[in-house]
Amino acid sequence: SKSCFARSESSILSSPTNLMEINKINNLLELFYTQYQKQNKNDIFLESLKKPIKKYSWKDVYLNINKLSAEILRYIDKGDRCLLISENRPEWMIADLSIMLSNGVTVPAYTTYTERDYEYIIDDSEPSLVFVSDKTQYNKIKNIIPKKKFIKKVIIFEPINDVNDSFKLNINDIFKNPKCELKNFFDLPIQRKDMACIIYTSGTQGNPKGVMLSHGGILSNCEGSCELLKPIVSIHPKFLTWLPLSHSYEHTIQFVQIAVAAKVFYAESIEKLIKNISECRPEIMTAVPRFYQNLYQKINATFIKATGLKKILVNNTVHLGKKRLYKNKLTIIEKFINFLCEKLVRKKIKNQFGGNLRTFVSGGGALDKEVGSFLNSIGLPTLQGYGLTETSPVVSCNPINDIRVETVGPPFKGNLVKIAPDGEILVKGENVMMGYWKNEEETNKVLKDGWMYTGDIGEFDNGFLKITDRKKDIIITPGGENISPIKIENDLTKINFIEQALVYGDNKPFLISLIVLSLDKKDLTNQKIQEEIEKINKNFSKIEKIKKFIVIKEQFTIENGMMTPTLKLKRYKIIKKYLTEIEKLY
Repeated sequence: SKSCFARSESSILSSPTNLMEINKINNLLELFYTQYQKQNKNDIFLESLKKPIKKYSWKDVYLNINKLSAEILRYIDKGDRCLLISENRPEWMIADLSIMLSNGVTVPAYTTYTERDYEYIIDDSEPSLVFVSDKTQYNKIKNIIPKKKFIKKVIIFEPINDVNDSFKLNINDIFKNPKCELKNFFDLPIQRKDMACIIYTSGTQGNPKGVMLSHGGILSNCEGSCELLKPIVSIHPKFLTWLPLSHSYEHTIQFVQIAVAAKVFYAESIEKLIKNISECRPEIMTAVPRFYQNLYQKINATFIKATGLKKILVNNTVHLGKKRLYKNKLTIIEKFINFLCEKLVRKKIKNQFGGNLRTFVSGGGALDKEVGSFLNSIGLPTLQGYGLTETSPVVSCNPINDIRVETVGPPFKGNLVKIAPDGEILVKGENVMMGYWKNEEETNKVLKDGWMYTGDIGEFDNGFLKITDRKKDIIITPGGENISPIKIENDLTKINFIEQALVYGDNKPFLISLIVLSLDKKDLTNQKIQEEIEKINKNFSKIEKIKKFIVIKEQFTIENGMMTPTLKLKRYKIIKKYLTEIEKLY
């Protein structure tokens, strides 16, 4: 209906579509609508690479948001929570925006959660509706749902036979409805201060906490992200998304994708990531440090095997690439050699990632300096950022024209960042969370006078933020010295046969490490492992040296509960499981 579009065409064109004017937008739906008005409505916006391939144009997305919202409004009141359990796919974004249009609050949940995790989040958030993608995901909650009277309907993305017909709705049936009232997203009663979602933290230290994020908080992050991407992206940049949308990092990235009018591809799976990269040839990819660590190990292993002229080329590619990265001048001869490296090595590496890659963006944890400098030197620009779920999530990020790999870049515009007397990083701004859902006690521990106490230790280096440690991960020796286990673990995993490492030694006379070997190196002798650890130990002070180690036969994974969905080690769980073996070393 034309009456939905109350603004004149000229008014629409002069509305805040400029990236610099996101601060004038009231909510995330208005962000979408503003961009929607500018696009060719039939251009493909969202595309799933999973078979059968699904494609949604800008018009499809707008119509389906309206249709789904009309259905949601039959079951929820303002502020009601809607649980969303799905792998990455176009319906994820459509469901998220539809919930918001219905004045509801999206509660994303990882598909890797256990039944116990789901029950905790369902009990804590009390959702009126549950969105679930397929039978695999539904089976994880089918024993929980009948016990929860507050759940009114289950909305499914794919046919699931063992759900009561009167209790389920199929999203595809809703999308096929020819009738729908089209809303003008410019005239919604949703303000920047209103809650958009509750994202549960990964819970490395125990039960997850529900982080309440506002429309304004996410919009503020979009503004900073767009400013960062302005010198990088083309008119319709291609994004490949694979990091779970239930993670605050990727959740916000989907709104950045809207803000830059991207074409979004959803990867099939982590296993098919390289195949998907070559298929869609993305310009931007976001990922967590573990992905880049694995990439570094694979490419570096290939470089080590090189011989003859190829060896000279790859060595110069890394050496000269690092010289440029650290802004050291190249001689005329070095410039010529670097030109050859560009044509014969870097171009070939870029082509393995589709040939269009403008940048990787790393977030969700600390990226090792060596990994960052290596990837940047071989022609894979990698921008390290920093943030927390509680800050919507990005606080800072390196710009493409001034990458300083030992830092996490300057703070985003609108972020106030300061260092407390004890070194803790404090953040204030619109992007800071509204608090933890139904948990005032935990909220008050980290939010004081508007400042978010991050738990990270850092310092400023010429305006660029540098993370030096993590408060809760610090090992304190009996002598009172503070040791960063992550720094040592990063060095241990650079040993080509060590897949994972955890360092332990809080209040102990020396440090030990739990080591997981690469699958093809399981027959290594302890002597060989010890020899390599001794080489690493030379880089450490006396109190940082690893004195003993245990080889763990089982990998630390999400499935066995030893890693968070963002691939961080669950230290307390690992230590608890292997405590008997650990204590024997002392």
